[in-house]
Amino acid sequence: MIHAPPTMLKTRRSFFARQRFNLMGALVVTAGLPFFLRSLIVPQDTFLASSINSLMFNVIAVAVAFWTRLSIETYPGNRSTHVILPSVIVAHGLIVTILLMARLPYDRLALVAGAIGHLVWSYGLYVAVQRHIRYRIAIVPYGAVDRLATIDQVDWQMLERPDLAEAATCDALVADFSAAVPDEWEGLLADAAIQGRMVYQVKQLSESLTGRVAMDHLSENSFGSLVPARGYFHLKSIADLLFALAILPFVLPLLLVIAIAIRLDSEGPALFRQRRMGQAGTCFEVVKFRTMAMRSPLDDDRDSAITTHADHRVTRVGAFLRRSRLDELPQIFNIIAGQMSWIGPRPEAEVLSAWYTGEIPFYRYRHVVRPGISGWAQVNQGHVASVDEVHAKLQYDFYYIKYFSAWLDILILFRTMKTMLSGFGAR
Repeated sequence: MIHAPPTMLKTRRSFFARQRFNLMGALVVTAGLPFFLRSLIVPQDTFLASSINSLMFNVIAVAVAFWTRLSIETYPGNRSTHVILPSVIVAHGLIVTILLMARLPYDRLALVAGAIGHLVWSYGLYVAVQRHIRYRIAIVPYGAVDRLATIDQVDWQMLERPDLAEAATCDALVADFSAAVPDEWEGLLADAAIQGRMVYQVKQLSESLTGRVAMDHLSENSFGSLVPARGYFHLKSIADLLFALAILPFVLPLLLVIAIAIRLDSEGPALFRQRRMGQAGTCFEVVKFRTMAMRSPLDDDRDSAITTHADHRVTRVGAFLRRSRLDELPQIFNIIAGQMSWIGPRPEAEVLSAWYTGEIPFYRYRHVVRPGISGWAQVNQGHVASVDEVHAKLQYDFYYIKYFSAWLDILILFRTMKTMLSGFGAR
């Protein structure tokens, strides 16, 4: 069946919500404004190599941050609030690194003003415009699209006939590409793609909006493999070790102060050690600060390994350490020993891991990567205890493994900082 190209359709998105306005404004505020102000304050410095280099590299920083955000925000579940800060900091950090390594002259004030202006512009545009945008997505009514009805971040419109005019006010279309879709509907999807309209696969869109991977069966990553990218895995292991060694001299005094506070607050050792499950199902002894009163030897192993809401065993100092996540800080020694990473699925207690493996299919798959101090589940869900909560947490862990990448680690790092300040999910 041959389709005549339909009339080009426009969505309801205003000019101020479009990416080209975002890019133009960022270039003006980040690169143009600092250069212009320098020309007013010190006119003779305007066309020095340092000023020209700063102008050029501020433009590059905007381009890098814009490309990063455009790549990450292709799916609507990747919210701007989670992406703005890391993308801007990484972009400007990259250009500063290049300038320093190349020993090129630069205007320090222009670079600082550019980075600040970039952040102010990006967050200002988000607050004024982008946060009020609610996506409207048209659904091709074939295959496993019913799962979308339970996701309320988006306004869904079920198409009744294969006509793009029905989707004129929609931002995108979604379909189940694995389903048997009639020819006329496949023609609709092809026409939408030709026009530059976003056309999503239902599985990936659902994962993006929820941040979780469905547990119906093991799910391959974007490379069609169950094993995460080995190149990045080894690079990450080296980076983990180098960063841990670099900050260790600064962390040791803080560890000492916290240990003294714990000993003064309650009886027992400052450190808590527990057997936990690591990569490839290998057990190791995790080290963290003790945040609870010493337990009785008669306590049930499985029940005592679970922390409940407002648990009476948590000490005064322990409550603060849990909210701020500082109780995890001694695990820097586990990282140096190669047992853990800064970012990854949290290692479960050995006794709980054995229990969950018996209750939840594919639970052992989370051991394919090295466990971490913080992870995707921790910044999205927080502490869990019941089997149902663990099932949801495992979906977050599978999402991390499927989309295992440097960018996801950077995103988790920045969201972890927010979690430490807010105390989200602590028990």
